[in-house]
Amino acid sequence: MTSPSTQKIKIMGILLDRVDYDRALQKIERFLETGGPGVIVTPNAEIIMAARKNEKLKEAVNGADLCFPDGIGVVLAARIIGKSLYGRTAGFDLMTQMLDMAARRNLSVFLLGGKPGVAEEAAGSIKVKFPGIKIAGTHHGYFDENGEGQIIDMINKSGAHILLVAMGAPKQEIFMIKNRNKLHCSIAMGVGGSLDVLAGRVHRAPVFMQKAGLEWLYRLVTQPTRIKRMSVLPLFIIDVILDRLRQNKL
Repeated sequence: MTSPSTQKIKIMGILLDRVDYDRALQKIERFLETGGPGVIVTPNAEIIMAARKNEKLKEAVNGADLCFPDGIGVVLAARIIGKSLYGRTAGFDLMTQMLDMAARRNLSVFLLGGKPGVAEEAAGSIKVKFPGIKIAGTHHGYFDENGEGQIIDMINKSGAHILLVAMGAPKQEIFMIKNRNKLHCSIAMGVGGSLDVLAGRVHRAPVFMQKAGLEWLYRLVTQPTRIKRMSVLPLFIIDVILDRLRQNKL
């Protein structure tokens, strides 16, 4: 029988692991023991909505080994369908806990993504925040499919245990699933704009706003150009409610 702590729930066709940070890290440590790579994705409301129209993205997210729900929108959606999650989770926080684990275990990390220079700046920050960690290599995210083979060779030759892919959805999810059998690392995680945060180019919301589930509001105020993307959140909640009503009628 599947325990409540490890069961999956489905929100609008996307399978999400119902795990807290501790259980997620336990799964990640198993990836290190069994080889890999174990692919980790952290879909938020925007990604789930995009997956409805992008079959490749949907297949990539549902094909991941660990699908960690990110953001207050997904937490609210889970409550609406009657299957609560472990409060608000964030891919950035899972990533930092994984980096802490890597530092303690003397593991190496490859940073892939962001604009030219971002990965290198993020690497410098990671070395300061997580003493003992090894940065196996870095590369920006501006390459096309023709350049994928060269990038994969670079990652494999670096000997990295962990690959952080910061290319945004759907590119990062599709890249990891498409190339999972070519990559020699133990873990590959999609981290979106996290390298920009680590590099100091973008700032997270104050902790009290994070805890209140208002990080989206902070992003909107500090990055007004995100308003179109943010408008997906209320539409997502409405669609979840309508989907629940349809299910109840069946």
